[in-house]
Amino acid sequence: MAQEEKSFFEKASPLFIVLSIVLAFFVGTLWQRVRTLEKGKVEGAQQGATAAPSQAENAKVSMDTIRGLFDKDVIKFGNKDSKLIFVEISDTSCPFCHIASGENRTIYKDMGRPNFQLASEGGTYQAPVAEMRKLVDESKASFVYIYYPGHGNGEMGAKALYCAYEKGKFWPVHDLLMSSAGYKLLNETVQNDKSKSGIMADFLKSAIDPSFMKECLDSGKYENRLAEDTALAKSLGPYFGQVFGTPAFFVNETPFEGAHDWKDMKSVVEAALK
Repeated sequence: MAQEEKSFFEKASPLFIVLSIVLAFFVGTLWQRVRTLEKGKVEGAQQGATAAPSQAENAKVSMDTIRGLFDKDVIKFGNKDSKLIFVEISDTSCPFCHIASGENRTIYKDMGRPNFQLASEGGTYQAPVAEMRKLVDESKASFVYIYYPGHGNGEMGAKALYCAYEKGKFWPVHDLLMSSAGYKLLNETVQNDKSKSGIMADFLKSAIDPSFMKECLDSGKYENRLAEDTALAKSLGPYFGQVFGTPAFFVNETPFEGAHDWKDMKSVVEAALK
């Protein structure tokens, strides 16, 4: 009997060896496929992250949609019939919004981003919002401002802008909020705390009557406006690729996501003004 068992295993062992080799090959092939798929997913995600800005810039929204913003209850300058319309989707507590504004002259140092050093400060960066304002002041362009919570601490800043717009003081208040001191106030002191409306009003007193500002902020009159702005920004969001953040701009129907250099937008601007 023992001899028979020995004979069986002796006969079967080559088969076991072959099966083991086949199984090992199959497992190895399967593992390699898994690794390849994982690598493909990572590379795809990286390529998507890199490609998103160019895809966004190539996307188009209709001019009817852009002109239609002037029919909505938003902060706006100029009119819908302008040859050139700028749209800014922004948050006063957002660091890249501060960079794009051109009013915060030190934030690039805090962020460790020398490429965002303003040309006026010895760098090469041209802040787009500052250039847009020049064209608006020259009546060559119109401008729409839409709030979107891109950073998290900009609610009271947005309300302050609406209050200021009500009194024709949007830009003076905007400039204070988008300064280095304004950034720290919003992100370190106020942080959307409604009980600190007095601190906000006092900070803005060089631009607007602080008693009006405090009363306006405390009234809650623009609470719904922030929600409406956010919804409006989201409706435009798909034109900016997979991820929507602040700042985001339209130059007529062409979207630009992020703190683009004005030089990136200049050719679109010049084409619109021809």
